[in-house]
Amino acid sequence: MDRGVSLVNHPCLVCLRSTSMWCSRCQNAWYCSPEHLQSDWARHRRECVPITPSHSNMIATPPPVQAQLITVSAILFASQEDRPRIITVNCEPPRMPVQGACPTPLIQGHFPGGQANNFILTQGLNGEPLRFPLQLWYSPGALAANGPINQAIFRITSGAAAKPWCGPVVVLKYSGSRRQGYSDAGSNDLPALSAYFLAYR
Repeated sequence: MDRGVSLVNHPCLVCLRSTSMWCSRCQNAWYCSPEHLQSDWARHRRECVPITPSHSNMIATPPPVQAQLITVSAILFASQEDRPRIITVNCEPPRMPVQGACPTPLIQGHFPGGQANNFILTQGLNGEPLRFPLQLWYSPGALAANGPINQAIFRITSGAAAKPWCGPVVVLKYSGSRRQGYSDAGSNDLPALSAYFLAYR
C-alpha cells in the first residue's frame, strides 16, 4: 500500500466506490462495508498476508540499552617481558546501577586459565597513603607453583626483591579512595609498585 495516498481515494474491491475502510489483517485491501469484505473473503484470503509490526503504525519497543564498556590504561607486568608496559583494559559497568559499585575489568586473557585474584595497594613509598589506590591482579596458580619469574618485576626491582614474583600482573588505578571507578594508570605509579614488589615476601 502506498502510504502517501489519501485514505479516502481507495476504491472498494467489490463495488469500486471510494472508501477509507480496509482489511484490518493486511491493511492492503479496501472495502466500503463489512459485508463486501465478507463476500470477497474467499478470494481475498489467498492474498491476505498479515502486516508485520514494522509495517504497522505501532511503535516498536526499543531493545534494552547495552552498557558501554569503559576503557582505561593499565600497567602489564608480563612474565617474559623485560619492562612493564601500558595496555588498554575494557571494564564492564555493573549490570544493576548500585551506588559505589565499581566496573569489572576484563583481564582474564592475561592470565593462564583465566584465573586471577587481586588486592589493593593503599600505601606508596615510605608508607605514605596513595591518593589513588592501585589494584593488582595476579595469577594465584603461578605464585603457588613458583612459575617463571616475572622479568619485568625483576628488572624494576633490580633483582633486589626478597622473594621473586612469579606470573603476570595487571595493575589498575582507582579514580579515588572510595574505589568506585578507574582512572588511567601510568609510569608515575611505578615507584609505589616497585616499593611493594621489593617488600613482598
